[in-house]
Amino acid sequence: MASSTDVSVGGNIRFGGEDIMSPKAHGTSMIPVQENLRFGVSNKLADKICNYNRHFAEYSGYFRETSFEETVRKAKGPVTFYDSNTGKPLFVAPLGRSVDEFIEESRYHGWPSFRDQEVVWENVRVLKSSGETVSVDGTHLGHNIPSKDKRNRYCINLVSVAGNPV
Repeated sequence: MASSTDVSVGGNIRFGGEDIMSPKAHGTSMIPVQENLRFGVSNKLADKICNYNRHFAEYSGYFRETSFEETVRKAKGPVTFYDSNTGKPLFVAPLGRSVDEFIEESRYHGWPSFRDQEVVWENVRVLKSSGETVSVDGTHLGHNIPSKDKRNRYCINLVSVAGNPV
């Protein structure tokens, strides 16, 4: 898995327009999800959430039934999470916090939860009208649900960031 030095991570939120999620060859994306997704996630669920969905999510806690936590804990540094369709890097975590803090926040909210410093903004946008968080290629990722202290928190479907680097 790539380290955080392989991509530019962090910075200010980048907004995108609804046109990112316009219909394409495969739902809101040009291609279906990769065949061998990481963490043991369901390809069928991934394709539905990533490409044919704007509002729904994998069920809360789904990531706890996968190898997500084990992978993050065993990594010797931050883990890069890739678009399940394109394989582009989207998030690198944990950065600026411990593995335990990252997993605890993810468990509390029910989905892997990323902060601004962990986002690869070259490939991620937030739709201003809804907080929907998407890839620049039209993959539905999840939503920005700011914390009580008004910091951005991106609650992301694991099936959407289980891709392999290309």
